[in-house]
Amino acid sequence: MGRRTFSGAEVVRVLVNHGGFEWRRTTGDHAQLYYEHPTNDDDQRQVTVPLHDELRTGTLRGIAESAGAREFDAFCEWIDRNA
Repeated sequence: MGRRTFSGAEVVRVLVNHGGFEWRRTTGDHAQLYYEHPTNDDDQRQVTVPLHDELRTGTLRGIAESAGAREFDAFCEWIDRNA
């Protein structure tokens, strides 16, 4: 099992650079990321990532769900590999 401790900046960087998300705005200390599938107009996602030094496991799990990850452990490993 990979690590489960990530900063918000790490998660945003991976989602934007490797996950196809677009960072459209920041509200306070939260990044608002958006995803639109290139061929399926019904597949649109919005993910809010707190730009904290360390994200709690529950927060990270919520980000994974919003991003469309099927397995939390696989999501964490993907973030770790691409961070």
